Amino acid sequence: MTGLRHIGKSVRRKDGPDKVTGRAVYSEDVKLPGTLVGRVLRSPHPHARILRIDTAKAMSLPGVKAVITAEDTKGVKHGFVETPRYPPDQDVLARGRVVYVGEEIAAVAAVDQMTAQQALDLIEVEYEPLPAVFDPLEAMQPGAPEIHASHPKAAIEVPYANIGGRTTSGWGDVEEGFASADYIREDRFESHLRTHGYLEPHVTIAYWESERLNVWTSSMGTFIKRAKLARTLDLPYSAIRVHKAYCGGTFGGKIDLYAHEYCAARLSMLTQRPVRIVVNREEIFSAYRHGQPLIIEIKTGVRKDGTIVAQQMRTINNSGAYRGSGVVVIFLAWGFTMIPYRIPNLKYEGLSVYTNYPVRAPQRGHGCPQVRFAIESQLDAIAEHLGIDPVTIRLRNAREPWEALPNGDNVHEAGLIDCIKLAAEKSNIIDHYGKGRNASGTIRRGIGMGVSGYFGGSLIYPNGSGVIVKMNDDGSATVLTGGIDVGQGSETVICQIVAEELSLDLDDVKIISSDTDTTPQDIGAWISGMTYVTGNATRQAAGNVRRKMLDLASSRLNVDAQSLAVEDKVVFNRNDPHQRMTYREIIAYSIATKRGDTILGEGFWRTMRDEPAHPSLATTKGRWSENYAFSCQVAEVEVDIETGEAKLLKALTVHDCGFPMNPALVKGQIDGQVSMALGHAFLEEIITKDGFTLNPNWLDYRMPTIHEMAASDDADVITEQYVVGQPYRTKEVGEGLVSGILAAIANAIYDATGVRLTSTPFTPEKLLRGLRQLEREKRAKN
Repeated sequence: MTGLRHIGKSVRRKDGPDKVTGRAVYSEDVKLPGTLVGRVLRSPHPHARILRIDTAKAMSLPGVKAVITAEDTKGVKHGFVETPRYPPDQDVLARGRVVYVGEEIAAVAAVDQMTAQQALDLIEVEYEPLPAVFDPLEAMQPGAPEIHASHPKAAIEVPYANIGGRTTSGWGDVEEGFASADYIREDRFESHLRTHGYLEPHVTIAYWESERLNVWTSSMGTFIKRAKLARTLDLPYSAIRVHKAYCGGTFGGKIDLYAHEYCAARLSMLTQRPVRIVVNREEIFSAYRHGQPLIIEIKTGVRKDGTIVAQQMRTINNSGAYRGSGVVVIFLAWGFTMIPYRIPNLKYEGLSVYTNYPVRAPQRGHGCPQVRFAIESQLDAIAEHLGIDPVTIRLRNAREPWEALPNGDNVHEAGLIDCIKLAAEKSNIIDHYGKGRNASGTIRRGIGMGVSGYFGGSLIYPNGSGVIVKMNDDGSATVLTGGIDVGQGSETVICQIVAEELSLDLDDVKIISSDTDTTPQDIGAWISGMTYVTGNATRQAAGNVRRKMLDLASSRLNVDAQSLAVEDKVVFNRNDPHQRMTYREIIAYSIATKRGDTILGEGFWRTMRDEPAHPSLATTKGRWSENYAFSCQVAEVEVDIETGEAKLLKALTVHDCGFPMNPALVKGQIDGQVSMALGHAFLEEIITKDGFTLNPNWLDYRMPTIHEMAASDDADVITEQYVVGQPYRTKEVGEGLVSGILAAIANAIYDATGVRLTSTPFTPEKLLRGLRQLEREKRAKN
């Protein structure tokens, strides 16, 4: 990619100066005159019938301006998934029954915080406690407390209770595949409950003014928020404006509608005043959406050389008290199984199970870390049994460039094989592997490898992105995009694309983003598709501007457009550089001769443009994505076999992201995901008992700090390129890299100790238990 000025360069972030100087406006920073304080009343029971709600005393308290319950809503349900098979299933405020601790029951708006809290205390709620169930395996059993009736189709297909959804898929003949296998291994893996750890809490301010609702909220996409608010409030989209507000971290936790967002809006509509609701950290830990704990049962058959011939997997998801993203994660688990390795025969089943816990949401990787932990751990165990090293067995099964996937997708220029080879070379894993557990002393070191693949962009509302680029009189450009920057650097990348296509300095490109009134619709900062989808829409819009300017200059200079080039806000004749027009002159010429046209360019991009819809969540039939990223990661760990304490010393990430638009931003994503995997492996865990969170604060929920961070090295495998004026295929780098490193850590711990851990987190207690078991087995042999 020679000759590029901006793409592939580590330029300064567009949002950097505002954020480091405190000028960046977050939802908490929006100050409107007369703003009321909103608070939400939550259930103290994991499962109970609501017999009576009396708000009279709260309403009579001086300073209280409004109180709402389910009776004050339109009765429209919402959900993370809203499809004919999986219709929305959650009320914005509990109606008739509560099904988890912290479920929203009522909300108040008052003149200040103290009055709002007093009003909540005055709301009288009479409950009839009901039996609750928290373990998904127990919840599945016939006769378990019914949280919701099983999905009608699942109820016919499987003899389980509380099934919110089921995914089944496969190809080939699994029984025949296992019959041909030289070695078959079965394992069960389990992952635990974690939270997203975003530093900015949920904050929403809503203001109903002149028959329009204005909203500022911490989110991952303004357009999906508008859609869900419009539906639940029974308002036209045009009556709601979701304004831009910077977002202080999400990691999947701020996508769909939250009750506090609805309540702020409804209370403002009733009071005709702005209403702000700030969710405190204890509420977030106790009642808000966390990640997806999965149970994965996996059976794999291989030939003597390690070639996979068959695989059977069952995934069980604890979705919480409503469907949430549970039916999505059991679909995705199938996909994350399919991507990296060839599996000629597969049988897959996923079950999403209701329990009396808060609703679940995507968390960075959305099931991929759990799936790759299971598959990569088992693959290492198979390799050891067969006497094959961890590199060879992965190369033997890795997908090659331009392979067709069983669902009809194609991996295109897949760089997985190169990733594995380069990771093996840079880490020297072959020479180090197997030496740790035979070392003397109490401190053991180990090395492990993990592979992952991830998709970039799929057909989820609103399915595509639009971008407008408009030229200003002085030759600078303004780009309008609905894309939202949640810290990943999307505003910077979008400006880099415009600057590259129009041969502008980066400072000549200004951006207006993520406002539902002033910017085109956008997919938002999720499904790892913004750089590909919104970026290509940006390239198309800027390219349209470029073509218009070339045509105008061609007309004015009487030179064929093919002979013209652009540089530094000038269009010139390649054959006679003295023939030139500045951008300022071209814009003036356009206005004079094109009836006032100031030169605007529009761009639109939709992944899988010829596909009508996303694949079926139930059967996986249909195209899923046209973009797949691959990675191979290596972890080096140190374990104290006396205390059981383990720590990550070094992480190596070799990845195929197509090409890095901005290497510094890519490096930030890699390091962030290594940190998140480190927390997943050793530190972070939501601890609960009977539906209550026991560690609802930062002191008791341990996040990685500078003291736990590991050295993080990385290398790119370049498989694509950027050419001005042409569509590009860059690949995701924001989610998939949290997965392979988690698996690599587990494999490295085994290499250091001989203890194969099958559940997260990797605690000292588990390691010591495993070491004692090994000692007992050793004594028994002697």
